[in-house]
Amino acid sequence: MKRTLTILAIVFLVFASAALGAFVGGTYIYTRLNAVQETPLPIQQSTDIAQPGNQIALASTDISTLITEMVEKVEPSVVKVVGVIPGQQTFFGMSDDQQVSGSGFIVTGDGYIITNNHVVESVNQIYVILSDGTTIPAEIVSTDVFADLAVLKVEGQMPGVATLGDSDILKPGESVIAIGSPLGDFRNSVTVGVISATGRMLDTGNGYEMENLIQTDAAINSGNSGGPLVNLAGEVVGINTLVVRGDGMGSAIAEGLGFAIPSNTAGLITEQIIQKGYFARPYMGVQIQHINPSIAQRYNLAVEWGAYVVRIGNNSPASKAGIISGDIILRIGNISLDEDIQFVNALFSYQPGNVVEVEFLRGGDHVTVQVQLTELNMP
Repeated sequence: MKRTLTILAIVFLVFASAALGAFVGGTYIYTRLNAVQETPLPIQQSTDIAQPGNQIALASTDISTLITEMVEKVEPSVVKVVGVIPGQQTFFGMSDDQQVSGSGFIVTGDGYIITNNHVVESVNQIYVILSDGTTIPAEIVSTDVFADLAVLKVEGQMPGVATLGDSDILKPGESVIAIGSPLGDFRNSVTVGVISATGRMLDTGNGYEMENLIQTDAAINSGNSGGPLVNLAGEVVGINTLVVRGDGMGSAIAEGLGFAIPSNTAGLITEQIIQKGYFARPYMGVQIQHINPSIAQRYNLAVEWGAYVVRIGNNSPASKAGIISGDIILRIGNISLDEDIQFVNALFSYQPGNVVEVEFLRGGDHVTVQVQLTELNMP
């Protein structure tokens, strides 16, 4: 009996020791595992900075810049302009209406908007989409074809009003921001560039040149037309109007050749349209054909540059001064017509009511007359 009890005591002690060991070991392992899960990873020491690839740096820097601030300042005044061109009668019947779009910006608190003439030309319905997405109808107050400007009027609360800056003090290299709706889909898109040049002239192909344009490399695309070109003071210094990429006749394709109408020109025209309902251009009353060396050689003309008078308006300033069809105008006031100055540009250097001396060639004789210009208004 004594021997049996001894054996049972030994067995019990063995099992008790094993159970106690298992309990202590399990508890230790459980505690260590929890410690590993709960303890955060140590912060990377500065000595590791020199070892690329050890960590990903995350920053929360405030990246607000002067450009973003100026965009936030001007953007509320920028609008998308949408027009509807009525369908035309064709051989196959009436064509569908066509929707066109461009950009513009609000210049007065009572809803006057500047855009391009070519954006609203030939439309019979027009509306604008404000920066907050509100769509409201608009009416065309008046346009100036030669400057490619139009003034619209809308009613209601305006989300913002743009300030016109002084375009005469622009310098090449100055940073500018273009805001508009390229392709009509990407409303209030922002592009950034510089003033490439000022005082540029472009032939419109309609018998006159657009003068004193601002050249910029800020991206301007279809739909940007009429939108503002903004300086880093948040002032509108130009109205984006066109981009040149080549003549389509084998010349190299160019990028970054955008052009804008100077704000000083736009301000002058807009102010008069708001006050009078139209912008008055000087009017002489002649229909002309430009003469260049090629035309002069073909028709054996005595001069290489000038304006051949095709037709005279009845009771016009030109007819009153004695100008007739067949005369070749050589000079208006003190501005001679040449390779750089065309008839319309010379005429538009003067104001309605001015009396100017006009020199022309008639049958080999140089003749000068005094012409009192009147108004050409295009409501």
